[in-house]
Amino acid sequence: MKISFDGKIVIVAGGTGGLGRSVSLAFLSEGASVAVTYRHEEELAALKSAAGPNGSALSGCKVDVTDEKATAKFAEELVSKHGKVDALVNTVGGYAGGIPLWKTETSLLEQMVSLNLRSGFNLSRAVLPAMLKQAHGSIVNVAAKAAFDHGAGASAYAATKAAAVAMMDSLAADVKGKGVRVNSILPSIIDTVANRQAMPNSKFETWPKPEDIAKVILFLCSDESKVIHGAAIPVYGDS
Repeated sequence: MKISFDGKIVIVAGGTGGLGRSVSLAFLSEGASVAVTYRHEEELAALKSAAGPNGSALSGCKVDVTDEKATAKFAEELVSKHGKVDALVNTVGGYAGGIPLWKTETSLLEQMVSLNLRSGFNLSRAVLPAMLKQAHGSIVNVAAKAAFDHGAGASAYAATKAAAVAMMDSLAADVKGKGVRVNSILPSIIDTVANRQAMPNSKFETWPKPEDIAKVILFLCSDESKVIHGAAIPVYGDS
């Protein structure tokens, strides 16, 4: 099966990060024009370098997607430039663990809400007017295995990831029959440099690779997956 995104406009929020980088490169390799949000200039430069000849189809915007107004402005400018947006992938998120609920600071809960829930809320609100107008589009939000597997010491993280899945599930019902598809994916611990550094004694070989997760996301954003809507798809690897 050959998936092509020639002529497609794709937003990858957090597109220079551990998972986002692989997602951005995967879309670029299949012909998409990719707009990423990022936080650090050096990460965008590294992504452009890694993209090679495909880098000409890459653009970036330094925007905090937990900021509703900034996110809306970013999406409006993108649609004004290209006339459409075909897919949104939200890889923005944060993790906090190892803390029982009664020792969890309220500020940490608020941070998890912003990164894991508000980011997807703001981004979806920003792109949906264009997608509904064109009666076409795909949204994929990266949640986590923890949305259903609620381990000890991660109450704020698990709660916000579960809420993100519920939000996307409800959104999928909102847009049913309107040409827009909405799905979530549920990674376990992703094999990134940051995660290896944080857990140096773990069995890295069991963790799902960013490149493999990116393939699932490409499929979900393609017309080949037109029958998949309102799903939360596990991408656990062997972990």
